[in-house]
Amino acid sequence: VQEFEQSRIIKFTPPDACRLELMRFRTRYNGQDLPFSVKAAVVVQGAYVELQAFINMSSTALIPTRLPYVKYCENIMIHFPVPTQWVKALWTMNLQRQKSLKAKMNRRACLGALHEVESDPVIQVSVGTAKYESAYRAVVWKIDRLPDKNSSSDHPHSLSYKLELGSDQEIPFDWYPFATVQFIVHDTCASGTEVKSLGVESDLQPQKHVVQKAFYNCQVEIEKKWIRLDGEDPDKAGNCLMQ
Repeated sequence: VQEFEQSRIIKFTPPDACRLELMRFRTRYNGQDLPFSVKAAVVVQGAYVELQAFINMSSTALIPTRLPYVKYCENIMIHFPVPTQWVKALWTMNLQRQKSLKAKMNRRACLGALHEVESDPVIQVSVGTAKYESAYRAVVWKIDRLPDKNSSSDHPHSLSYKLELGSDQEIPFDWYPFATVQFIVHDTCASGTEVKSLGVESDLQPQKHVVQKAFYNCQVEIEKKWIRLDGEDPDKAGNCLMQ
């Protein structure tokens, strides 16, 4: 503390061969646009359930013409929680073992093109990979970077999975999930606090060891939509018998 008061330099002795966190503090979101937006909805039609999610790059992330380089997001990971009643529909059996259902790449996937009901559960993504991961109890959508190298910067990306449940009794009415969005943006200080240099006592160029990047973690509400079948009352569907 005395050293910091005199020189405004934080000095510390880290343990050998260990990853450590020196400082953590809270910061408030200042209202700036995020690099992309996520919208998600669950569509329920009888015993069929479909989740649709869409990623759109923000307008501020699409103006790189005057910048020396384009800032992009890396290690994007979006978790879509799955109720316990639906988990069995996200696993497939083969002769060797039970395994989690993986995504099928479909770059042409877009809004309004994924409504056809199929007998087998299918996960489709327009970019990246997706699968159900039991550790998170969620369908996890992973994307290496955005904007995607193989598509235009303003091209939206989508995920969709369809499940055929045994009965509409398996749809929990008290389920109001939130999708968790995590990603990294390099050369960004979301908190406004920057580390100018870092080095050891014998280092002549300490600033070369500094790498600026911001870790984002936010939640997006998943909208619930019902498509009423003939003679079905969505408010009483939870009391239906097994079909």
